[in-house]
Formats: sequence, C-alpha cells, structure tokens
Amino acid sequence: MAFEFTDANFQETAIENSGISVVDFWAEWCGPCRMITPIIEELSTEYEGKAVIGKLNIDTNKGVSMKYGIRSIPTILILKNGEVVEKHVGVATKQALTEKINAHLEA
Repeated sequence: MAFEFTDANFQETAIENSGISVVDFWAEWCGPCRMITPIIEELSTEYEGKAVIGKLNIDTNKGVSMKYGIRSIPTILILKNGEVVEKHVGVATKQALTEKINAHLEA
C-alpha cells in the first residue's frame, strides 16, 4: 500500500529522507488522480525498501501543497535527499515513472 504523506510527517519522511521519495499530490474529486492511484500503489510495492512512494491529499494537507506551489493535480514530485529533482504534472504512465525513479536511484 502506498505511503500516506501528510503535513505532519512530510518533513521526516520526505525532506529528511536520505534517499528517494515519490509524492503524488491528489484529491478525492480528481478523476485523473484516481486513474494514477493503481500505478502509485504498484510502484510503492515494487520499490519497497528502495524508495518511499506515496500520496498526499491536497485537501487535507494544505501546508505541503502550498510550500511546493501545487496548482494542478495530479502532480508528482520526486525528491532525492530532501530536494525536488523531478516534477511531473498530469497523468503519467507506469513506465515513465519507473524510468524517472530508476534514473535518480542510479545517480
């Protein structure tokens, strides 16, 4: 199951993480967000122990959403050692996300 990022745990789990974090900014009412949910779930299982992959609900976690200027969803941020290294707005394929994650794991 994908990790649930929140305003309360984001600092510890994404910013202070010395590895890769993949954050899917989403909302219940967002159709494209629901389309990407199964992909995020699969990736979280496949990368368990290698990267923290999860979702952050923008309606209930406005602090992190505002900090990163999230205006369109879904938006996926890839953080490495707490720094944003990749940003994707809109639906992405599993293959595209896998390639982006792998590129940062290997770098």
